[in-house]
Amino acid sequence: MKLASIKPITVLISRELAIAALLLLGISFLVFMVLFLSPGDPFSSLLKDQTASSAIGTAARSEIGGPAPWYYQYLAWLGNIMRGNFGTSIRTGLPVLREVIRTGINTLYLTLGSLLITLLIAVPIAVFSARRGFTATNWVLTMFTYVVSALPVFWLGYIVIYISMHRFGLFPLAFGSGAQTWSWVYFMLPVFVLGLSNGTMSEVVRHLREELSRVFSEEYICTARAKGASIWKHSFKEGFLIPITEIVATKIPFILGGAVVVEQVFNWPGMGRMAWQAAQDRDFPLILGITLMAALFVRLGSLIERAVHIIVNPRFAKE
Repeated sequence: MKLASIKPITVLISRELAIAALLLLGISFLVFMVLFLSPGDPFSSLLKDQTASSAIGTAARSEIGGPAPWYYQYLAWLGNIMRGNFGTSIRTGLPVLREVIRTGINTLYLTLGSLLITLLIAVPIAVFSARRGFTATNWVLTMFTYVVSALPVFWLGYIVIYISMHRFGLFPLAFGSGAQTWSWVYFMLPVFVLGLSNGTMSEVVRHLREELSRVFSEEYICTARAKGASIWKHSFKEGFLIPITEIVATKIPFILGGAVVVEQVFNWPGMGRMAWQAAQDRDFPLILGITLMAALFVRLGSLIERAVHIIVNPRFAKE
C-alpha cells in the first residue's frame, strides 16, 4: 500500500470509530428504554415457577438494582460498559461479555460461510450475464437466483433437515443434545441454507451484473480490449471489488436476521439463538450485550466498505 493512501484510511478509521461510538450509545439507550418500558421483568420470569414469597422477590430486585430509577440504572450500566464490564446474565449467572463472544464466534462462522456460498453461486452468474448479455441461459440462471432468494429461510431449513435425515440418514444430531459434537455435515447444512435463502444472492447478481456491464462499456475498457489487454485487470476494482463490498455491507443486517432463524432451526449455538432465549427469559443484560455486538458487526461491515473505496480511490476520503 502506498504511503499516500495510509493517511486517508487513518482519517477514515478515526472518523468511523467516533461515529460508531455515538451509534452504539444511541442504540444502547433506545434498547434500554424499550426493555424498561416493556411489560414484565426478568425477576418475574425467574420466580414464576417457584413458591417464593414477595419478600424474596423484592430482595432479588434490590440485589440486582431493580428498584432504582431508570436513568440511574442506565448510567450505572453505561459506566460498567466503559470499564469493560457488560454485566452478568440473569438466567445463567455467567458474564455477558464472555457469553456474547463465545456465541458471536459461532454466528460469525455461520454468516461468513453463508456469504461465501452466496458469492460462489452469484458471482459466476453475474459475470457470465454481463459478458454474454441477455440470453435464454442468463434468464434461467437469473430467475433461479430470484426464486432461491425468495424462499423462506425456515422452510428451506426444515426441507433440508427432512431430506438429509429421512432420505439419506446424514443428519441424526439435528435436534438432540449430541448436536454439540459438530460434524462437517452439521456445520455445512446451516451455512448452505443461509447462503441460499438470505435474500442476498439475487441482489448480488443484479447489482454486479449492472456494474460490470457499465464498466465494460467504458472507453478505457474498449481501448484495453482493442489493444489486446486483459479487461478483467482493468475492470476489477471499479466493476467488481467496489460493487461486491457495497452489496455485502448493506446486506449484513439481513444476513444476521436470517441467522437468528437458521440457528433456531438447526439448534446452532450462536448469538441469534441466544438472543431468542434471552428475549423469552427477559434477560436484559444479555439482550443489551447481544444488541451492541450485532450493531458492531454491522458498523464493521460499513467500515470495511469505506476502506475498500479509499484504497481504490483516495478521493473517496473527502466525501
